[in-house]
Amino acid sequence: MTDLRQAIIAATATLAQAGIDTARTDAELLAAHVAGTERCRLGLLDTPESDFFDRYDRAVAARAKRTPLQHITGVAAFGPMLLQVGPGVFIPRPETEALLEWALAQPLPRGAVIVDLCTGSGALAIALASARPESRVIAVDDDADALDYAHQNAMHTAVQLVCGDVTDVGLLPELAGSVDLVVANPPYLLAGSVLDPEVAKHDPAHALFGGPDGMAVIGPLVASAARWLKRGGLLAVEHDDSTADATAGVIKSAGVFGDVTAHRDLTGRPRFVTARATGPR
Repeated sequence: MTDLRQAIIAATATLAQAGIDTARTDAELLAAHVAGTERCRLGLLDTPESDFFDRYDRAVAARAKRTPLQHITGVAAFGPMLLQVGPGVFIPRPETEALLEWALAQPLPRGAVIVDLCTGSGALAIALASARPESRVIAVDDDADALDYAHQNAMHTAVQLVCGDVTDVGLLPELAGSVDLVVANPPYLLAGSVLDPEVAKHDPAHALFGGPDGMAVIGPLVASAARWLKRGGLLAVEHDDSTADATAGVIKSAGVFGDVTAHRDLTGRPRFVTARATGPR
């Protein structure tokens, strides 16, 4: 255990020197991953296997090069879930959990139809399907790599995966007037945004950037939601810190939504806008 503690202390120093703010946490999570245990059980760990320290050193070196922690461990936490992730799929963020909490708090009818747009790894869709097993949950993405991960993550759920472009005005016409809830975490970063290396070099740009103003995908998906949602149906759209007003404006301009409300994430930043469908213009 003394050697393990010393290894974690050394790893923390290495990661801090590499500019990683969560150096101690990452050093412990990597140790737990390499040891095949949980972070909270590291203190109970017997002497690690003989090759532990070599494998740990390699993992720490990869993280020091700003490879995302989740790419090294192969999983990302989202709410109570661990999702499989890796190169080619957007890593779900804790900030989106605020949108999930809002969605889970809504009084949807039994057998509700829920649509998750730009599903990526399937995080929102799978969390909603797990909490509402009687609902029909449809998850949409246009990227083959993302859908591969979503398929792995949704394997033991009833989530229906659809390969489709959420900016397509003809997407899923059969859903017109039948959906109870639409959620979306679309690409919304403004082109040219300065990003940490973990994001800039490893998250797919297709899942990050929403054009010069960050709104290129939000407008079309709001239009689709306006067609799909039944009267009283709900919409929740995540957005960039700087585009809360623009997102609310796009939703209001659709002409079929009321109760347009801006929400903040767990860090207090503007993060998503919700609305209720009131019917056609």
